[in-house]
Amino acid sequence: MKVTPLNDKIVVERLAADDKTSGGIILPDTAKEKPKQGKVLALGEGKPLENGKRAGFQVKVNDRVLFTSYAGTEVTVDGKEYLILTEDDILAVVA
Repeated sequence: MKVTPLNDKIVVERLAADDKTSGGIILPDTAKEKPKQGKVLALGEGKPLENGKRAGFQVKVNDRVLFTSYAGTEVTVDGKEYLILTEDDILAVVA
């Protein structure tokens, strides 16, 4: 199944959480934080403007992005977790 976002929504797949700290300590699942980075999988058509056109996005598909901790809505489709958020929730693109 394919997830197609509407209007100004963006579908992001979270990157995997680190299994170890920088000091080499292995973290159990309960101690791992959800990553605040992800890969953009799909973009909507853009936010509708008053003149009938749509605003473009600053991010593009396959960009690696940073987002806020409580950004968007988590959804599960075919056993995979995705995050649907707006461009306002994205803080930066990682180069």
